[in-house]
Amino acid sequence: MNSSANQRLPVIQITMSKGRTVEQKRELVQVLTEESVRILKTKNENIRILIYEVEGENWADAGVLGLDMKNR
Repeated sequence: MNSSANQRLPVIQITMSKGRTVEQKRELVQVLTEESVRILKTKNENIRILIYEVEGENWADAGVLGLDMKNR
């Protein structure tokens, strides 16, 4: 792999509902990093993961806000 390819590090963006534990997120980023390193033939330090947590009032499915889905 050439050096310019290594400089373009992978950025994995995860958008999910708020409410996961730190332990769950820790395990998720660990597994995603390990598998990305294996598949992309790169090093751990080249993998960046961003987690975006979305409140139920800021997303909708089938025209219903996430916070209203609990009441269905």
